[in-house]
Amino acid sequence: MSDVLFKKVDYTVNKLLEDIDIGNIGLPDIQRPFVWPRSKVRDLFDSMYRGFPIGYLLFWENGLSGGYHTIGTETKQKIPNLLIVDGQQRLTALYAVMRGKPIVDHNFNEVPIHLAFNPLEERFEVTNAAIEQNPEWLSDISALWASSTVQYNLIQQFINRLGGKRPLSEEERARIYQAITRLVDLKNYPLTSLEISSTVDEEQVSEIFVRINSQGALLKQADFILTLMSVFWEEGRKELEDFCRAARNPASDYQPSPYNPYLQPEPGQLLRTSVALGFRRTSLEYVYLLLRGKDLQTREFSEQKRDEQFDILRRAQSEVLDLTNWHDFFKVLQRAGYVHPGLITSERTVLFTYALWLIGRRDFHVNDYMLREVMAQWLFMALLTARYTASEGRLEQDLDLLRHVATPEEFLRVWKQQMEAVLTPDYWGATLPNDLVTAGARTTGQSAFYASLCILDAPVLYSKLRVRDLLNPSVHTRKAALERHHLFPRRYLQKIGIQELNTINQVANYTLVEWADNIAISDRSPEVYAPQMEQRFTPEELDRMYRMHGLPEQWYRMPYPVFLEERRKRIAAIIRRGFEHLQG
Repeated sequence: MSDVLFKKVDYTVNKLLEDIDIGNIGLPDIQRPFVWPRSKVRDLFDSMYRGFPIGYLLFWENGLSGGYHTIGTETKQKIPNLLIVDGQQRLTALYAVMRGKPIVDHNFNEVPIHLAFNPLEERFEVTNAAIEQNPEWLSDISALWASSTVQYNLIQQFINRLGGKRPLSEEERARIYQAITRLVDLKNYPLTSLEISSTVDEEQVSEIFVRINSQGALLKQADFILTLMSVFWEEGRKELEDFCRAARNPASDYQPSPYNPYLQPEPGQLLRTSVALGFRRTSLEYVYLLLRGKDLQTREFSEQKRDEQFDILRRAQSEVLDLTNWHDFFKVLQRAGYVHPGLITSERTVLFTYALWLIGRRDFHVNDYMLREVMAQWLFMALLTARYTASEGRLEQDLDLLRHVATPEEFLRVWKQQMEAVLTPDYWGATLPNDLVTAGARTTGQSAFYASLCILDAPVLYSKLRVRDLLNPSVHTRKAALERHHLFPRRYLQKIGIQELNTINQVANYTLVEWADNIAISDRSPEVYAPQMEQRFTPEELDRMYRMHGLPEQWYRMPYPVFLEERRKRIAAIIRRGFEHLQG
């Protein structure tokens, strides 16, 4: 028999909660976004009340000495012996309800979990306004386990309140007492944990999780590092989450904030950006081992090594979350023409470019103007070609290009050479037009086309409004600015026998028009509506508008398949022109 990687340990719920209170078990997610719906928390307590099993917990020994530790702050923090790997939502639910602690929702707001219990029906519900007014219900069961609660007094208060509304029989009074006593006794509910040895690395832990978890949810390496931050540098993880929370809504006090109309990042995304900046790596497995303080040669843990690596991460994160850096970088996004969040097909690409931009600014001291220009070109190229979408390892390859770079000029030259190697004449003439043969709702080519129209200061089709103004994310209307319009309307195409949606919804059949025009066009034939629209403009204005939108003269008289092929070539040419405009 091979060596067993875990041991089985039995707990009661109360012992688990006590170990969380004293810091022996690390439960960082009590202050992280809680993904369970309230109904699932209700069902958890109902199962326990009825004596059903609720599954086991999976812990991981951290392998480091206990005691207290400090990372980059004067705050003393006890190092947990056990880190939760599987069961954190269950444990968070139990802790939040039985300790009366608020959880953090997906918008990073602190909210309590209130569950109600009907002792006579022995039924749980999520508390609502009607239940709060109904004397048949104990509206917040958290009070049962509060240290200040005297169980007998609470039961008597409930019986007196209900008895004031209607007569209670002795049998009902006894049932109420028994049901509430049984509910309180859930603190002694038995739970089993599997505790994985500290000698097991995070890749094996992830595999163990996947093999024993019925849903097969894959643990992400970023989750391991965020857990480590909770243990060894709680302030750092809190900074990430506070930043992400503030990025979602404008500051009510008009103070500087990370809010922006383009990105609402998650902590794990910003963590990756910090790792790329601090360690010039994207392999989180490598970073995770370093942050655990593991020497990659001896395989031994070292607190000194751990502290050194956390210090690197701390300094990198400070740069990533710096508001001046953050908002300066969005000028790169705007310069690249991606002026609307709907154009961004990969947040990962944007944040990876942010890491490269920070490396250029911090480590190579590149002139801000030149850095913005080259990084705007890089972002345009990376989004257009989906450079970082398929593989995160691609960024690590790009970071390796900086290994022997020493000057600002060399830094810029590296990215220019890479762009020349990717965006070749063959790419513009053959690859990109072929890539545009797609009907996706959001494609890299279509987004790059609209970005190019912004770069080239093009007008909206059949309008004197500019595309950049139409897509201004600060303007909020009932209709989305990025709603696309069929040049050959769908129902018109279906009337003439073209039924396939993949053909109807081709990128080449879409453009941006004002909403009033979109409604006016409706399902009419382009041979009917287009000549009417043309009458608004001079021949010179119309010629420029058609050239910018990749439309041949009298495009509406072309057979639809011929139109699609011709327009794909023209769209590719406009995208190329937009990129070359970025190059100056």
